[in-house]
Amino acid sequence: MATLERYRVALENVETQTEIATVMAEFGYDAALIEEGKQLFTKTRQAYDENVKEDDETSQAYADFMAKREALEKTYSLHRKKAKVIFRKDLETMKKLVIDGSMPRAYVSWLEIVKKFYTEMLADTELQTKIARLKVTADDLTAANALLSEMESARSKYLIEKGESQDATNIKDSAFAELDDWMSEFYAVAKIALEDNIQLLEALGVIVRN
Repeated sequence: MATLERYRVALENVETQTEIATVMAEFGYDAALIEEGKQLFTKTRQAYDENVKEDDETSQAYADFMAKREALEKTYSLHRKKAKVIFRKDLETMKKLVIDGSMPRAYVSWLEIVKKFYTEMLADTELQTKIARLKVTADDLTAANALLSEMESARSKYLIEKGESQDATNIKDSAFAELDDWMSEFYAVAKIALEDNIQLLEALGVIVRN
């Protein structure tokens, strides 16, 4: 991140360049105060890196969840179509399998219908025998139900990662606010202390406009 790199260079150069260190010390920015700034920088850098890591983990967890959801949607859609053909004259079974209406868009409502379908199918060997005519075996139903469980676990993991990512963002933002405040005063003092030496100011990352 450009801001962090600018701060890093400033804090490094105010220590390593003797002329800058001497002048800034005269304005209160001695070794102890610079160390305070460096500690704030380290804390912010760590918070930023942790936030990036958590965001990456959240993205991966979401991708895993969506891959399983899409796979289940595809499988269930096919099973649902076949069941509607097999049980088209059996309204009671169609209601029991919840294949007598349209599918909702909302995830939770969709999930409940899919769960009901596989729970009922796996509990009734007669239904399994009938749908086997269209090449849906008991193993197919079991595999789909297992995928449903995997998808739910993946979503739970994603929600955990999302929460951790939000916490990491809040910690990073708080650290940045503290460091930004410290560096703002540092730059303001540097502009006064080094106003006659543009090169030294630029070494601290202060852009001096002609």
